[in-house]
Amino acid sequence: MKRIAVLGCGLVGSTIVRDLSEDTSVLVRAFDVSAENLARVARLPRVETARADLSDRAAVGEAVADADAVVGAVPGRLGFAMLRAVVEARKPIADISFSPENPLELDPLAKERGVTAVVDCGVSPGLSNLAVGRAAAKLDRIDDAVIMVGGLPVERHWPFEYRIVFSATDVIEEYTRPARLVECGRVVVRPALSEVELVEFDRVGTLEAFNTDGLRTLIDTIDATNMREKTLRYPGHAERMRMLRETGFFSEVPERVGGADVAPRELTETLLFRAWKRAADEQELTVLRVTVEGMRGPQRRRLVYELFDRTDSAGQTSMARTTGFPCAIVARLLASGEYRDAGIRPPELFASDERVYATLVSELRRRGIDWRERDEALA
Repeated sequence: MKRIAVLGCGLVGSTIVRDLSEDTSVLVRAFDVSAENLARVARLPRVETARADLSDRAAVGEAVADADAVVGAVPGRLGFAMLRAVVEARKPIADISFSPENPLELDPLAKERGVTAVVDCGVSPGLSNLAVGRAAAKLDRIDDAVIMVGGLPVERHWPFEYRIVFSATDVIEEYTRPARLVECGRVVVRPALSEVELVEFDRVGTLEAFNTDGLRTLIDTIDATNMREKTLRYPGHAERMRMLRETGFFSEVPERVGGADVAPRELTETLLFRAWKRAADEQELTVLRVTVEGMRGPQRRRLVYELFDRTDSAGQTSMARTTGFPCAIVARLLASGEYRDAGIRPPELFASDERVYATLVSELRRRGIDWRERDEALA
């Protein structure tokens, strides 16, 4: 049996463990500092669990020592150090930790150790990268690439019309961190929540899209004249978030209130987490659209890749599904040796591999995730 170590067993990590546990040829070893997280998967077939402090380099090395492949699903703040420890241990890894650091900095080390490290292996970043890389392989030149992605509740509730899937901290970071875009071949920076536009989506309706900092490795790996990522919400959400940001509610500088120092962001996160908390039976959806325009020979083409998913019948969230399943599929490919290419390999770098791409798409569709592609000529 192939042994896959899953580092981190939160919302997405546990989804990955469940998916891997359905494979009779795989033994899963799940590690997390939280006994409660591990308890959710402890009774699954072919799953072993162990508590581990994954912020500790030695603990990570011990956890992956006999693994054929590793899944990285730790909080972003731990992601880069965890990735380095796994690479140093010479283990292939599929990673969705989304650390703030640039994972490509570890590329020389990964090549030196002969390690394949597939980073940003979720939905966006992840499948969005795959789509842009796929388009790049089919075009001679990319003029425009636009990624639009969002996770939303099916039912809209005032005032925010939003429900939490990940931590409030990570969501607020999308609203505060400046967005890096590519314009006229150069990297530029725009405020988060800027350049709001309304966009129509089948099965969803009208959504608003605004700039966020989600291009990550694509800035370094894809040659495009213009490229940007936009987050999707129901109309009006961006204005509410800008109001909170500009009024200081997202500030980390303490304010003196009633004789005590209070960080506005800490209080805001607490209140928004309560307001955004998703009820156990509440349905949510994930939508992704990647549109790439450019030239193939003398002809101008538009390539469109779209994903749509909803909470499944067992109550598993679409965001956990669309983030976790790509990672689980790639982890199997790494464990079996079907995909190996030493270095840091975000999905755009193997998008031209027909066999790997076909496996990813077919396995996603087998899990009920709607993935569609169009390649059309433009006048």
